[in-house]
Amino acid sequence: GGLPPPRAAPRGKRQRFVDKNGRCNVQHGNLGGETSRYLSDLFTTLVDLKWRWNLFIFILTYTVAWLFMASMWWVIAYMRGDLNKAHDDSYTPCVANVYNFPSAFLFFIETEATIGYGYRYITDKCPEGIILFLFQSILGSIVDAFLIGCMFIKMSQPKKRAETLMFSEHAAISMRDGKLTLMFRVGNLRNSHMVSAQIRCKLLKSRQTPEGEFLPLDQLELDVGFSTGADQLFLVSPLTICHVIDAKSPFYDLSQRSMQTEQFEIVVILEGIVETTGMTCQARTSYTEDEVLWGHRFFPVISLEEGFFKVDYSQFHATFEVPTPPYSVKEQEEMLLMSSPLIAPAVSNSKERNNSVECLDGLDEVGTKLPSKLQKITGRDDFPKKLLRMSSTTSEKAYSMGDLPMKLQRISSVPGNSEEKLVSKTTKMMSDPISQSVADLPPKLQKLSGGGRMEGNLPPKLRKMNSDRFT
Repeated sequence: GGLPPPRAAPRGKRQRFVDKNGRCNVQHGNLGGETSRYLSDLFTTLVDLKWRWNLFIFILTYTVAWLFMASMWWVIAYMRGDLNKAHDDSYTPCVANVYNFPSAFLFFIETEATIGYGYRYITDKCPEGIILFLFQSILGSIVDAFLIGCMFIKMSQPKKRAETLMFSEHAAISMRDGKLTLMFRVGNLRNSHMVSAQIRCKLLKSRQTPEGEFLPLDQLELDVGFSTGADQLFLVSPLTICHVIDAKSPFYDLSQRSMQTEQFEIVVILEGIVETTGMTCQARTSYTEDEVLWGHRFFPVISLEEGFFKVDYSQFHATFEVPTPPYSVKEQEEMLLMSSPLIAPAVSNSKERNNSVECLDGLDEVGTKLPSKLQKITGRDDFPKKLLRMSSTTSEKAYSMGDLPMKLQRISSVPGNSEEKLVSKTTKMMSDPISQSVADLPPKLQKLSGGGRMEGNLPPKLRKMNSDRFT
């Protein structure tokens, strides 16, 4: 094998709109007073935070709540004077065996965790302690439901399911079923299915409208089978997603040469329901113009084993080169139109006219070569004109004299009283002597032939001339 063809010089890495892992590189700034909207949806805000901040808020909230409630129990004991009479057996405190802040904190933890050791307990001589106990139970349930629910949703987010949905590193453009096609591959690493999986593609490309408006990162739709239902995936084994490049495609003008200067990004969005949890999952990736390989095709990854199909994911991203025209679909259509003339019907019509004219010219030559007796019988100078008119009337009926055999052309040169009589006489003369030529005539002329000999109606000189010619 020879050396591989030189690749184009790598361009500087430009900023992506969507990373390969699906993260969108967008930051919202200058919100002003709109930041209060985050607090109005506090639960979603906490779920969207990173894990480090979730754990910090979780620990901080419980620590502050515990310290606050323990301080409330200590304040009640301090205001009742229980701290000074803790060891007096004749005195009934609000909470038994609470005589300092650590003991008040331990009582709160035992109450909150519902772990009662039997050493510290609340008595019935403290109504304010009973009210604080009820408040502590309600507040503890609210904090547990909020923070534990937040952590549970955070752990069960379908984003992690998207980690086991894999996209090919590159997209490829090559011929498939006779059409230039943009292709990429998607696969599911888990045995559990993605229910109602659907795939969509967006083309991000800056453009300027005819009115002069500049649209940065304008989103155009890439059809990957929406009209045919091919975008609804049965994602059990790796699938190759195809976008046919035609006149409706944004890549109609894209060629191998123009890819060196184009700047675009293809965003792929795969959505589906996680079978195990029933939650909607979305996986994303993108392909920039330098990640689209022209003239490549993906390696097959499925093989039939004994009793099952095996998927080889080592070849999932692999591609190989195939013969592909370097022209865009628009250029290919223009070359195809140039190779096949657009005025083909007009040319055929002109050829038919030329053939009919040539036949008329031949008839004129036959008329000039007729015997002198036949020329005297005609006795008219406008003989070619009548033949021309007769040929025009017969051509209007979709028959021309050029379709007749040569013998019939010679016979048709004989003049008559009118065009219709001439045609009828010539066709009636064709019955027996040239029955083979009658079979070659169109059905209308065969009907006009009448099937009988009409030589008795001809003048004697014409009858003698015909007998001389056919014998």
